[in-house]
Amino acid sequence: MSRVLLIGESCMDIFIYGNTPRLSPEGPAPVFNPINERYNGGMALNVQSNLESLDVSVDIITHTSTITKTRYVHESSNTLLLRVDEGDFVDRIDKTKLPTNYWDYDMVVISDYNKGFLTNDDIAHIAFNHPNTICDTKKKLGEWCRDLKFIKLNRTEYLNNETFINDNEWVIEKLIITLDKEGCKHKDVMYPTKEVEIMDISGAGDTFVAGFTMKYIESSDVNESIKFGNDCASQVVQKRGVTIITKT
Repeated sequence: MSRVLLIGESCMDIFIYGNTPRLSPEGPAPVFNPINERYNGGMALNVQSNLESLDVSVDIITHTSTITKTRYVHESSNTLLLRVDEGDFVDRIDKTKLPTNYWDYDMVVISDYNKGFLTNDDIAHIAFNHPNTICDTKKKLGEWCRDLKFIKLNRTEYLNNETFINDNEWVIEKLIITLDKEGCKHKDVMYPTKEVEIMDISGAGDTFVAGFTMKYIESSDVNESIKFGNDCASQVVQKRGVTIITKT
């Protein structure tokens, strides 16, 4: 069985579904009547769940404090009304928790939501110690990225780093840019996704990373790994909330 070391921030994703039968008399806001709730491990925990669903063994290093993302969703239309984030910043990683031998793992996955758990130097250290490290990051890119094998960004993150990317050609071959329903881009090659009905994009980036990682360990083929990651993400966006890929 393939083995992955996963390092990064995690959270609890809470979805509260309800209806809004009227406006509040106190102000221009709907009155929300909750009907049901769903709880899922999010961020790094979502990557872990997806990897394990794909028969990958995962060791995870994350923080002990709790981040919660609570989404209030209109039941019948599946429209997000409000998201409330709590516990948004965490303590830095205790580096004594990092392994002494990274070669016990086929690949390292860094789930960096830029909430204080990992500094630039921490990520650079991890990448230096394993040649197959993929980092899904919210940080501004810099020289600390040099030893990363892959850097996964979404559309907004790419645009926020466009100047650095244009000035540093070495980073381009590392980038995997997810572009929502358009698919994914790597080294100017587009990888389109299947056209599906989108119910919820929450956690789709985590699922892509998990699918890509599993397939890259299996094949060492970037193209096939991106295609598989796209397929995995396409599966979960057709369902409500943060859901887990089903291996077929």
